[in-house]
Amino acid sequence: MPQLAAFPKAYMNALCKDGTMKVSEWIDIACRLDIDGLEWYAGFLEMENADNWKIFRRQVEDNGKVIPMMCCSPDFTHPDKSFRDIEIAKQKHWIDMTYALGGKFCRVLSGQKRPELSIDLGIQLAADCIHECLPYAQERDITLIIENHYKDDFWTYPEFAQKMDVFCALVDKINHPFFGVNYDPSNTYLAGEDPLELLKRVVHRVVTMHASDRYLKEGTLEDLRNEEGGAVGYAKRLSHGEIGKGLNDYDAIFTLLKKQNFNGWISIEDGVDGIEQLERSVLFLRKKMKEYFS
Repeated sequence: MPQLAAFPKAYMNALCKDGTMKVSEWIDIACRLDIDGLEWYAGFLEMENADNWKIFRRQVEDNGKVIPMMCCSPDFTHPDKSFRDIEIAKQKHWIDMTYALGGKFCRVLSGQKRPELSIDLGIQLAADCIHECLPYAQERDITLIIENHYKDDFWTYPEFAQKMDVFCALVDKINHPFFGVNYDPSNTYLAGEDPLELLKRVVHRVVTMHASDRYLKEGTLEDLRNEEGGAVGYAKRLSHGEIGKGLNDYDAIFTLLKKQNFNGWISIEDGVDGIEQLERSVLFLRKKMKEYFS
């Protein structure tokens, strides 16, 4: 049976930029939900002090939860090797952070889609950097998970491997027992593509999942594909919403995952409209998980 986690999507500025929310406050909120774990973010302001790591782990575990996944954003597609070396060092630091928190999964990305970068070179640079990090992760029993991502909040350009063909080519280039896919169905819409088509192509590599949903504020999916697929900046037509109320077909998604005997973590990215929304998303996912995986 997969396990359910939650990510503080609604509180990222408060936790990572202005410090108006403390991590302990997020722990208190999350641990009242019917979830098994809390997905962590390397950029929480209080994570800069390594002494806090064991404190947060204890707070979570004292509430009967765990911290299974670390969300972080390495940028491996910069043409300057010295820049990439710094990003590799950051990733190893985040692996250490994951280990200290008791986690088993640490995210990697490809990097930014810089205009001057060719597809072949970008794939090679990203793959080389991930390969550099894999032995370090394996020594700590941590699996690196690459997400079909859209864009980190603090990046100039969208994800290099945002498009399905590029993402799949990068995944195919890395064959390692401590490497897998973190599947996010909503991000596929931001690439102007079909999330089920992507899942069919990578389902055998999926080890974790982000549960999210998006809805169209205006226009159609065809408008999105024509106007905003891969554009710099967030797509204006799409917004995060309550899970089960948006564009994603969770019956189809869970059918495919069940056929593959998926048994990993599902982490909720929701709650941008309040904790009640997040609570409803938890209820929806618990019901679906019981229906398909119990």
